[in-house]
This record gives sequence, structure tokens and C-alpha cells, in this order.
Amino acid sequence: MSNKLLLKNIKSLLSVYEIAPLKLTGTEMAKLPTLDNAWLAVEDGIIVDFGDMENFPGITDWKNLEVIDCSGKIVMPGFADSHSHIVYAGNREQEFVDRINGLSYEEIFARGGGILNSAKKLNETSEDELFEQSKQRLYEVIKLGTTAIEIKSGYGLSLESELKMLRVIKRLKDLNLIPVKSTFLGAHAVPLNFIENKQGYIDLLINELLPIIVDEKLADFIDVFCEQNYFTKEETIKILEAGNKFGLQGKVHAEQLSHSGGIQAAVKCNAISVDHLEFCNEDDMHLLKASNTMPTILPGAAYFLNLPLPPAKKMIEFGLPVAFASDFNPGSCPSGNMMQVMSMACVQYKLTPEMAINATTINSAYAMSLSNEVGTITAGKKANFIITKEISSYNYLPYAFGSNLIESVFISGVKF
Repeated sequence: MSNKLLLKNIKSLLSVYEIAPLKLTGTEMAKLPTLDNAWLAVEDGIIVDFGDMENFPGITDWKNLEVIDCSGKIVMPGFADSHSHIVYAGNREQEFVDRINGLSYEEIFARGGGILNSAKKLNETSEDELFEQSKQRLYEVIKLGTTAIEIKSGYGLSLESELKMLRVIKRLKDLNLIPVKSTFLGAHAVPLNFIENKQGYIDLLINELLPIIVDEKLADFIDVFCEQNYFTKEETIKILEAGNKFGLQGKVHAEQLSHSGGIQAAVKCNAISVDHLEFCNEDDMHLLKASNTMPTILPGAAYFLNLPLPPAKKMIEFGLPVAFASDFNPGSCPSGNMMQVMSMACVQYKLTPEMAINATTINSAYAMSLSNEVGTITAGKKANFIITKEISSYNYLPYAFGSNLIESVFISGVKF
């Protein structure tokens, strides 16, 4: 017996497509197909139909049908967070204070802070405890409207601890709450015991870790932090190409603290996304325009570290697609609030509300290969959506940046 859900009298139903594109590029990002005074039908967790109330369907079978009146409320696709690090132990609040007192990200790292600090905490934490901490963060972001997420390893920096992280991500995936994509980010930093032998660490990642990860089906993507004092463009290409041979598509942390060639490496290796991009230049934009790689902006990290803002609006004007994601992590963005990310996109980066909604839904879904499952209101996709409180229009969502405007979040047609 099927379970049915009907939303009626929806003030505005956002991002509606009969046939949804995989992503939106350039001027397309300014368009947000919307139905006012709409209805939405769900059956067994899948969107089956939608329309305007003037053409409300005649319902003959009311059995197992739940009806929700959405008068005055907006319904939109749930957020797709294509870049997060929510599997971590403890926190790094002392480093937050250190930065306030004038230390740079690089100075903190040089004295054992940053990623190495998270690696130390994680190594001291059991898999079960790590899972419990991470599960609470997953629940938190779902309540904030995230209905699909990518999660990275990278705080293990050893064979045992990287596998521990990836196994925790798999356990989160196996909860079957929302779509979860797993990314192997062993090349996040060079651990202290390999500090004089970086090539030895790269060999460990490629020759020892990758075969186990693939054998246990622990990752969907492979990622590298391409940055000075971390991994060079050439090393990034080597690691991504090794991942490609094992069937893992690439992602790259690129051009965050300096211009280090991460975009070049990503495009060369056909990465699905390239993320951060504070130091992206026009030559990089030309490369991206000729590729299938999604430029992804992480406004929380730039805000938290007081970095220069990536040229997101210029990218869109250049004809590129752009995604926005949270970068939820303990060191540079301890927040997974995608509604806040959307507001930052408007306030700091000057995206229109339409662009910001598209950047955090359809384009961010593309950035983790989930275009066919989430990101738009389209028949056949998962019924993962947000019902807002009563608001005047979708422009109010980024405008009222400090208010919780979400009334409820639905995952596969069930209220979370």
C-alpha cells in the first residue's frame, strides 16, 4: 500500500521543472521557475506531480493520503551541501581565539594547529564516539534544511585513521536519512611523521590506502588540498589520476590561500568540482568555461578566516556555473547552515536571490553527482524539500539572515 502526500495552497513552489537540467550556467542562474498558488504530490517518497490550484487534481482515493495546507508558505528543494567535513572530533575554539589575537592560518598550522590539531584529536577518538559526534551534526544540518550532503575524510592522515573516518561516513550513509557522498581527502596535509618524506606519504595514499578504500566501497570521490605548504599542482594531478584509475572522480581544494594551480589540476583531471577559489583569476575562468568542473564557493570559510572574497559574481557574468556549499569543519567554518550560506551569497557576493537558491540546490547537487536525485522540484526526484514559515516572498529568505524561517524539512516525503 503506497503512502501519499499532498501539499496544497502553496504560496510559491520554487525550482519547478518538467525536465530538469543538470546545472545552470551564467545568465541561466538568474532564472528560478516558480509556480504560485500551487500543489505538490508525493508518493512513496518520490515527487510525482505538481501544478497550480486552478487545476487542482480530482482525488478519488484518499486512503493513506496526508494533506498539508501551505497557505502563505514557500516550498523549495532542500539544500545540497557539496562540501563538508562533519566527521571530526572535538573542536578548535582556541585557534579561533588565536586568530583574533593576530595569528595567521599558516602560523597556527606551523605550531601544530589547524588540520594537524584535528588529526591528533581524531586519532585519540574511537570510531563509535566519532560516529556519535558526527551523527549529531548530520541531524543538525538536516534540521537546517540540508537534504543531501558530501562528507570528506582528511583529519586522519594515517592509514588507520583515514579508514576510520571513511567507515564512519559509510555508517552515516547507511542511516539512509539523506543522500550522502563520501570523499577521500587523505591529501589534506602532510602528517608530522612524513614531514621530511612527503613522497612517501603520497605513495602510502596511492599504493596502500586507495586499494582498501575501493575494495570496501568507502568513497565516491577523491580530493586534494592544492596549496603552498600542502600539495603542489603536480602532486595534485598525480593523486587525482591515481584516484581516477580506481574509479574515483576528483574534487580539489584550490586557490584558497594563494594561487597554486589547483584549478588547472582539477580541469586536467576532469574533477567534478573545484572549491574555495579566493584567488581564482580570469585565466582560470577560461579553463573552467571549457570544462565540466563546477566552481564551488565556500563563503563561511572566507568569512571565518577573513580571506578575500572569491569572484563568484564575476564567474557568473563570465558564463560559468557556480555552486555554494558550507565547508562545515572545526577549524575554518564551524557551521553547516546553508540558509546562512545563501544569505552570504546575496549580501557579500551580490548574487540575486534566484542565483543564490540555484547555487545551493541544483548546482551544488551537480557538484556531487546527485543531479538526478535532488536539487529541483521535478517528477521522479526524491521528495526532499523545505516548507518555510509564512513569509512574503522567497526574497525574504536571504534578507532575514538571522531568523529561522524553516517550518519543516521533508526527507523522501516524510517530515524529519
